[in-house]
Amino acid sequence: MGKIRPSGGYRDTASFQTATIIYDATYWFCEKFLDARSRTVDQMVQAARSGRQNIAEGSRAAATSSQTELRLLNVARSSLEELLLDFEDFLRHRRMPQWSADAPEAMAVRQVPQKFKRDRADQSDLTDLSDQARWALYAPWLEHVDSAVRANALICLINQANFLLDQQIAALEKAFVEGGGYSEQLAAARLVERQRRKRDPSNPPAPSDRIPQCPQCGKPMVLRTAQKGKNAGKQFWGCSGYPDCKGVVEN
Repeated sequence: MGKIRPSGGYRDTASFQTATIIYDATYWFCEKFLDARSRTVDQMVQAARSGRQNIAEGSRAAATSSQTELRLLNVARSSLEELLLDFEDFLRHRRMPQWSADAPEAMAVRQVPQKFKRDRADQSDLTDLSDQARWALYAPWLEHVDSAVRANALICLINQANFLLDQQIAALEKAFVEGGGYSEQLAAARLVERQRRKRDPSNPPAPSDRIPQCPQCGKPMVLRTAQKGKNAGKQFWGCSGYPDCKGVVEN
């Protein structure tokens, strides 16, 4: 039997790949244009790193916890938002212009993925490239001698990464509402296996097949131990859907 929930695969996602470019570009931007002793440098580099690392960690956590995956993606989104403000502050404090959303320079950065796809006959996109090849497409802006060009290009990329993360988070929330989390999916898979065993007389019943169903909602029960009250220390069957369902069966 394979995994109930897929995990990993983050290296092939546009959000992780864009966050990688942002992290590398931020590191080199700070190295070239800011005082290494400045606390801002550490904060910017750590925010860029957090955006990238939490996407990866959230993807790995997907196997066992929808809530953890969502929490880590939201941490990544918050870190990149913090970094966005840092680059906007850099421009404002130095009285450098920030590109508007419809400025030709900003549109040129945003349209790199579409232009790459148009120029390729094999219909491949940026996610198929190596990190080095992907960086080369943005190098005219991210390696520019003018710090304002670099900062503005990074603002464009951070906005793109945030848009991708917003879509990713919304899709995960929708999937969680419709399909439940890991524990619910695990319980459902167990019910399917129990039904299969019942149909196959060659398979002896497993001890867990004697688990009762909740009299209120029909979900499998979980054996628990009362922690307080007159029944403290006594075991009972509680609904696996608790706290949404408080069904109880005496053991």
